[in-house]
Amino acid sequence: MECDWEIEIAPDAPVIDAVWAGFVDLRRDASRVRDVSETAQFPALAEALVRLNSTSSPVWTAKCDVWPIDTVDPDELGAEEDSASSVVGCYIDLLPAGAQPLLTGSGLDAIPEAIPNWCRRLCLDLRNRPLRQCRVDAIIRRAHFTPVEDGLDEGLGITAYVTTCGRSQPEASAVLARALAVVTDSVLAVGGLGC
Repeated sequence: MECDWEIEIAPDAPVIDAVWAGFVDLRRDASRVRDVSETAQFPALAEALVRLNSTSSPVWTAKCDVWPIDTVDPDELGAEEDSASSVVGCYIDLLPAGAQPLLTGSGLDAIPEAIPNWCRRLCLDLRNRPLRQCRVDAIIRRAHFTPVEDGLDEGLGITAYVTTCGRSQPEASAVLARALAVVTDSVLAVGGLGC
């Protein structure tokens, strides 16, 4: 599987709102996964969300979405040209399951080294999992916790983007279903952020 990671913490960069107005706390009640509207659109997302919010998971999820993408460079997904006519994307905001240090500034020095190290381990693990026609991008972002999570109101999270393709929309969706299972397996295998 193709994978990469980066840091986006500039003042104008997107921020993860860990408890937004439509937030469904799957850590407290996994059966509420049916209340996440995106799971009706893409049922394979439900299993990933339940597993990522389990008590054994090193993360919990705040928000997600699934949408069609117009075009993509097939090389970016490890795909042949003829297998990239339909593309679908998904993102899941991941937050550490335990407390993490507060940001200490506005630049790269504000990021505890455990977060980039976790992203590196995730990418190494994903690259060793044989799945073509997909890629994952793990983006480190600021996260706001409202109400306060584990005594913190601001910290870091990761937006995991999963992009897949196929010769048709059903094929691209089938690849996304497999990719979400693989990403979930990898997140659980890599373990905690070490914060």
